[in-house]
Amino acid sequence: MSGKRITMRKIRGILRLRLEGGLSIRQIKASTKVSVGAIQKLLAKAETLQLGWPLAPALDDNQLAGLFYPRADARVSSRFEVPDWPVPHQELKRKGMTKQLLWEEYTEQYPNRCYSYSQFCDRYRHWRGLQKRSMRQSHKAGEKCFVDYCGQTVPIVCAATGEIRPAQVFVAVLGASNHTFAEATLTRSLPDWLGSHVRAFEYFGGCTATVVYDYVPGNIIDVLWPTPLCG
Repeated sequence: MSGKRITMRKIRGILRLRLEGGLSIRQIKASTKVSVGAIQKLLAKAETLQLGWPLAPALDDNQLAGLFYPRADARVSSRFEVPDWPVPHQELKRKGMTKQLLWEEYTEQYPNRCYSYSQFCDRYRHWRGLQKRSMRQSHKAGEKCFVDYCGQTVPIVCAATGEIRPAQVFVAVLGASNHTFAEATLTRSLPDWLGSHVRAFEYFGGCTATVVYDYVPGNIIDVLWPTPLCG
């Protein structure tokens, strides 16, 4: 199946589910596996273009691509457009950037000759596997647990009041197996930080020999090594 059919079919499918089926954005996401942001962007564009369903019979895939991606390279070809992999590789280092978002930008640029999302990820993994590595760390089972907070927060909505508060995401990863524990807490304060550790070690079923931190609360030293009352 060509990248053209995948991309244009998704656009037509989203428009049909919304304009004919009346589905919500969340329902469309579940059906098409397209991100909420991309669906909102596409539907907003469709509203601006005053598109209805069914689409005009004369509106072929190339013309449809031109409507939604006017500055894209919409040429049709049997050859897929290969991404410049060092660029998305660097972009993935930015907070909040995902392969899904990068793929959506790629499909917008080359709507008629792009890889599907699974192909995009597979070829990126293959490219990354061919790159030279400057350092390789070996971890023994039970030796190290790596602990940090994610850079971004997640919104938590109070069911009673509707208040939205940002939650911190605590992550603990075992070095040898990459077995991961993650949870959301309201703060990065010492009680939440210590509580997350307790729940992480309960989840893992024990403690590692070493815990490697990228973040510790500012007053942790006072708790672990309190100042003596007298000299």
